[in-house]
Amino acid sequence: MTGRSQRYGSGPRSTRFATRRLNSPNPLWGSNGVAFGPDGRLYVAQFLAGQISAVDPATGDVEVVVPPDGPVQSPDDLAFGADGSMYIADLVPGRVWRRSPGGEYGLVSDEVKVPNGITCVGDRLFVNEMRMNGRLLELFPEGGDPVVLTDGLALGNAMQLGPDGCLYYPHMVSKQVWRIPTDGGVPEVVAEDVHDPVAVRFDQGGVLHVLSRGPEGFVTRVDLHGTGSRSLVTSGVTGLDNAAFDGENRMFVSSFASGGITELHPDGRTRPVVPRGLDGPYGVTIDLGGTVYAADHYRVARPEEPDPGASGDVSTEILRPFVHGITADGEVLHTTSQFGTVQTYDPATGTTRTRVTGLDQPLGITARPDGTLVVAETGAGRVLAIDGTDTVTVLAEGLDHPVDVTLDAEGRCYVSDDRRGAVLRIDDHGEPVPVADGLGAPQGLAVHGDELFTVDTAHRRLWSVSLTTGDTRIEAEDLAVGAPAGAAPRQVPALFAHGLPGLAARFAGLTAAPDGSLLLSSNGDGTVVRLTPARTGT
Repeated sequence: MTGRSQRYGSGPRSTRFATRRLNSPNPLWGSNGVAFGPDGRLYVAQFLAGQISAVDPATGDVEVVVPPDGPVQSPDDLAFGADGSMYIADLVPGRVWRRSPGGEYGLVSDEVKVPNGITCVGDRLFVNEMRMNGRLLELFPEGGDPVVLTDGLALGNAMQLGPDGCLYYPHMVSKQVWRIPTDGGVPEVVAEDVHDPVAVRFDQGGVLHVLSRGPEGFVTRVDLHGTGSRSLVTSGVTGLDNAAFDGENRMFVSSFASGGITELHPDGRTRPVVPRGLDGPYGVTIDLGGTVYAADHYRVARPEEPDPGASGDVSTEILRPFVHGITADGEVLHTTSQFGTVQTYDPATGTTRTRVTGLDQPLGITARPDGTLVVAETGAGRVLAIDGTDTVTVLAEGLDHPVDVTLDAEGRCYVSDDRRGAVLRIDDHGEPVPVADGLGAPQGLAVHGDELFTVDTAHRRLWSVSLTTGDTRIEAEDLAVGAPAGAAPRQVPALFAHGLPGLAARFAGLTAAPDGSLLLSSNGDGTVVRLTPARTGT
């Protein structure tokens, strides 16, 4: 299989640690809009990866056809025109692209705000906006001003031409499906009270299928042009995003939450075409019972360590939009979102408490024994403390780019700074004291005993730092983190787009287990890796 899992070679090298994946690599780094191309393959827009891949539905082979180092930053949906051109909704920068059958790129429009749903009707091109009071527009690839068919969309998304010649599209917020003639007119509601609608698709028989973005993987079938009856299928695919029907009326669905491509049968049975996995992971933690949790952008996930010789799986603990940092604290999990929030989640009750909002890109998080949270506020260059009453105190400021935080046995706080290439200790006066530098781009931090460990995403290394002598040592190399060797630098998409979440920065988390092993967010292949000291066995 061609895909993401092969980008980093054979795996980590270490003389000190034995390495083992807790779950299988994810061939598709998120899967969003899907459409069959002229060659019969299923093309998949991968928003988080910034690329588009083609999937052979028969074999599951994956080929990257729009690489992440090209002009497209954050493709969320795609469609094919009558001449075989691919049209791409590039969400964060607000651009719509045309990729010719020969592979040349041309900008169709940069006047669409948060473009998402996109569809072709012959040689005509339509796109809608995923924002409140969004618009549905016709664009003209050969030139000409966009034409607004309607506005007032409550977060538009995947749309399609219906058998009656109207465009059908969801209002994600109001849980409705609407339609409008392709030449404009008065839009009309055709379905209400639909479970979290994210995409509308018609099968070969003209039956409307509405995908839901919730944890159950609902698909609502509506016989609009027959009896009007409605039925519900539960796919079990968490975080459905989009779907496409082939010439034999087989339905293939994507998942923004876990990637992959799945064939969904009418009776709810599923067949994995490309297996699902982790979209990140970002932060990683382990609780006192040994359960591993990964912050996976759209959810908190549980990678399950396999038996020897078996492939690990991933389950969803909870859909949690934009979770990036995570730490276990007794019975609860504390999480951060780079979009500004810190929350506490209780797996036993399924309840969430929002602790702080409005922070500037909070990322790494840890907890003191008294329950006080320590957070790296990356965008503001600060380290914060959040007490039990949610009062925020600044522990340190003026840092370059603090990414992660950890505590030693005496409660001293350490912070990684991936722009300075250093790990710092915050002294009693809030001053950052260098502990080690020259570490490339250190992100995830963990302390075990008198050693501190950090993940260098620039050189794909694991470093150890002695907290008694200050000596540093490379403990593992060729980690699947950061950009692959030789990859061209890419423009970083914006964190926000017209007030809505854009694309968050990657984060390679690290945590220490009580037995001395380390857990690494191997975000280059979509796995969590356990590094076990060789002296203790595997």
